Amino acid sequence: MAVVDPVVAALQGKGRAKRMLVIVNPIATAMKERLRHLVVYALQGRYDVDVVETQRRGHATELCLQAAAAQYDIVVAFGGDGTVNEAANGLAGTQTALTALPGGSNNVFAKELGIPTDVVDATEHLLRLADRWEPRPVDLGMLNGRYFTFAAGMGLDASVVKRVDSHPALKARFGPFYFVESAVATFLSRYVVNPPKLTIEVDGAPPVSGVSAFVQNSANYTYFKSRAVPLVEGGGFESGALAGVVLTRARPYDVPTVTFRALSGAARIAKHRGIAAFGGFAEAVVKSADARPLPLQVDGDYIGEELEARFAVAPGVLRVVA
Repeated sequence: MAVVDPVVAALQGKGRAKRMLVIVNPIATAMKERLRHLVVYALQGRYDVDVVETQRRGHATELCLQAAAAQYDIVVAFGGDGTVNEAANGLAGTQTALTALPGGSNNVFAKELGIPTDVVDATEHLLRLADRWEPRPVDLGMLNGRYFTFAAGMGLDASVVKRVDSHPALKARFGPFYFVESAVATFLSRYVVNPPKLTIEVDGAPPVSGVSAFVQNSANYTYFKSRAVPLVEGGGFESGALAGVVLTRARPYDVPTVTFRALSGAARIAKHRGIAAFGGFAEAVVKSADARPLPLQVDGDYIGEELEARFAVAPGVLRVVA
């Protein structure tokens, strides 16, 4: 019977190619078929790679549930933040790790993890990670039982997301500038004359009234190209807490002034007279105050309208590689 040196055996085990499932959203904003094939070919040099394309809304979640059951080491969400969100909802609470390759218009999750924004650079980064495999746990936010990775909202931003998603060509061509234009147009048309009313109760404190609520799980709510947009301090992937703000009024000059302060840093937006800021909380309940259902969004994906939204944090529930 052959005797195997334990050091050699350990090295052989360490050298085993990690099983990787690459989930591709073929209609993501920045997805190019030729580039996708080159990326997959490169990854096959260091990983045991399987590839599948999403075919419908929610498909990535189903694929990730199957990947976790099949004990894949890692899932790569190759698409935008919507694809990442679905993947996170399928992998939360499992041992299968998640990472991302930027294929969308903003790729906030990838930016927050420090993954390069150029897909070629991001692929090279992922290849190097094969030699220093260190998955780590991160928090996820929750909105009415659904996980989100970096941000969610009820009100204005969800209305903007719905408007932007209905014009994919403009979204792809103008990116964050189209979001800004849509925000201003949506605010002036729906939130100035007769804005919806809501209340938010944070960690059991007395409720605060407003017209729109924004919650972040990551350090930043979103990005304007490469510029981070933090709304308030207190959140973060490993903080065990959420953070957020409420737009308390709807005056014509509020959106441009709030936007300017958001691009200048969390400390400035929290001092805006039309903002109530909440840093470092565990739970919040947002309710319609006038019986009008309010639009919801998670990670830049419009998910419908509800009269109530319950936000919570799920500490360390997702493993990531970045």
